[in-house]
This record gives sequence, structure tokens and C-alpha cells, in this order.
Amino acid sequence: MKFRHELTYDAPPDEVFAMLADPAFRAKVCDAQGVVSHDIDLTPTDEGFTLVNDQVQNTAGLPAIAKKIAGDTTRAIIEEHWTSHTGGTVSVTAPGKPTTATGTVRLEARGAGTAEVVELDVKVKVPVIGGKLEGLMADNIKSGLEVEQTIGTAWLGGER
Repeated sequence: MKFRHELTYDAPPDEVFAMLADPAFRAKVCDAQGVVSHDIDLTPTDEGFTLVNDQVQNTAGLPAIAKKIAGDTTRAIIEEHWTSHTGGTVSVTAPGKPTTATGTVRLEARGAGTAEVVELDVKVKVPVIGGKLEGLMADNIKSGLEVEQTIGTAWLGGER
């Protein structure tokens, strides 16, 4: 399933990049998303950074069929490899689960602001119901990105 979501910020791309490259921002987003636990490893590179966010997420609120596969909690590993200040690749995996989301993330100047564009290919390899589960996974990713945008807007406004 193809997934695309845009987060918009009233700040130039360099400020948005600096925010995304800050482990404190990433931890604040995890806390706001209500993850059970998180381990953030963010390493600057010459032009960008590499992020590995290993987290345990609560599955409360998922339909019973999804909880049967995921359990009461599920581990998600989010990896981002920014090759420049304008973008890179992203992947979301759940060890031991038949789910993946891989794609790109990029920053685009929009007037005085920035759009963070996330495009993913969401896959759940479960016969018959995989498509429905991909939709649920995409909805969860979208909800997480909406929380990230809310925290990011406040962060860029000085709330740290």
C-alpha cells in the first residue's frame, strides 16, 4: 500500500532539519505518542544523520485481528538515514512480525516554511487480511506523524 503524508512547519528547512536531528526532539515526540519505552540512537554524518529509534508501542485500540498478530505491545524499529539536509530514507520494522514500511523522507521549502514529505510502501504479509492490516498500519503511522507535527510546531516556536 502506498502511503504519503506531509507535515508543514512555519520555519525554513535548515531549522526543521536541525530539529529532526536533535535526539531531545525525538524523545519528546515518543513521549507525546505514548510509547511504552524508547531507545534513540542519533548519529550525525557528514551531510545528515542516522537515526535508530527502537521503541515498544502499546497496541490498545487496535482491532482484535490486529492485536492477535501484534500482541498487547509491539516493538517497532524506526530507521532514518538522512544523506543530506533535505532528505533520505526511512524504514519501520517490527521484529518477528510480518510488517514493514519503507520509503523516503524529504524537506521542501514552501514559501517561508517547510513541508516534510514522507512516502512509504506499507506491507503486511498476512494472507487474506493483509490489505486491511496495511490500512491500519498506515493509519497508525499517520497518527504518529500528526503528533510529531504538533510537537514540532511547538518546538520550533520555542517550547522545548
